[in-house]
Amino acid sequence: MTPPVSPAPGPSPRDGGPAVSVSLETLRNRADFLAANAGRRAPTPGLVLLGRDRGDGGTPRVGFTCSKKLGNAVTRNRAKRRLRALAREVLAPDARSGWDYVLIGRRDATVTRPYAQMSADLARAIARLHGAAP
Repeated sequence: MTPPVSPAPGPSPRDGGPAVSVSLETLRNRADFLAANAGRRAPTPGLVLLGRDRGDGGTPRVGFTCSKKLGNAVTRNRAKRRLRALAREVLAPDARSGWDYVLIGRRDATVTRPYAQMSADLARAIARLHGAAP
């Protein structure tokens, strides 16, 4: 007996269309986080988005941070997982070349806020960061 064949990968039912394959590099150096902190800021109820144009036109980079004010390690890790998922789904398609982005988790919001509202928060923050109407 042959094993069943899995269906061909197609559009995800969650997003209603094909996945966007935009690569984002991850910020790892403290100096990059500090430089992004000196850039533009777009706070929302669920998160804070920092952004800065490096001016080199390279691959967009993203970093994630959650302070101990958020809670214990389990809570901080959950918040960062949610922020990474948001970055893949919402930030990657709208990220501009040569920009650094930092997503900061907020106490009592990043972990408990519904994912759809977090997604809308990030989309609004990106528009505000790049100068579009709020």
